[in-house]
Amino acid sequence: MHHLKALIARFALPLGLGAALVVIGGISSAFADSTTATTTITGGTLTEAVSTTPTVTATLNGTDQTPTYSLDIAGDDNTGSGTGWNLTVTSTQFTTGAPLHTLSATASSLTGVASVCAQGTCTNPTNATTYPVTVPAGATPPAGVKFFDAAANTGMGDFTITPSIGITIPANTYAGIYTSTVTLSIVSGP
Repeated sequence: MHHLKALIARFALPLGLGAALVVIGGISSAFADSTTATTTITGGTLTEAVSTTPTVTATLNGTDQTPTYSLDIAGDDNTGSGTGWNLTVTSTQFTTGAPLHTLSATASSLTGVASVCAQGTCTNPTNATTYPVTVPAGATPPAGVKFFDAAANTGMGDFTITPSIGITIPANTYAGIYTSTVTLSIVSGP
C-alpha cells in the first residue's frame, strides 16, 4: 500500500493543477432541464381602403382619347391564413348632370397594377390576372370583376396596390363634367 501512495504522489506532483481538475471533474455533475415555450398568434383581418380621389381632364381635339388615372389602395392581409385574396372592381356609368350625357358602359379599363410592400415583412402577391380588364359600369353597379389577385401563400402583409385605369373618350363626346362611383372590394381566396 505504501508503494501505491508513493506512485500516486509521483504522478500527482508533475500534473499539478491538472490532477486537481481531474478530481474536481470527477466529482462534479451536470444537470440539464428543458421547458416548452408557447406563442399564440391570432389572425387579423383582410382589408382594403382607397386613399385617393382621382380626377381626369381631357380636352376634345377631334381624336379619340384615353386619359388614365391611378388609385392608391391599401390591401392588407393580416389573417395569417395563407388562403390568398383578390380585388374586385365595379362602377356606375360616367354621366353628366342636366342635360344628361353618358360615356360607354365599357369606357373604363385597368391597364396594369403595381404592388409594393407598405410596411414590415411581406410575402409578395403572385398575380395571375391578365390585362386589360374592363371595369363594368351601369346605372347601378353591376357585379364586380377581379382585377388583381394573390395566389395561396402569397400576399401576406400590408401592400400599396396601384392600378392604372384608362377612360375611353370618343372624339364625339359632349363636353361636361362626368362622374362615376367606383366600388372596390377585397375577397378571400385567389
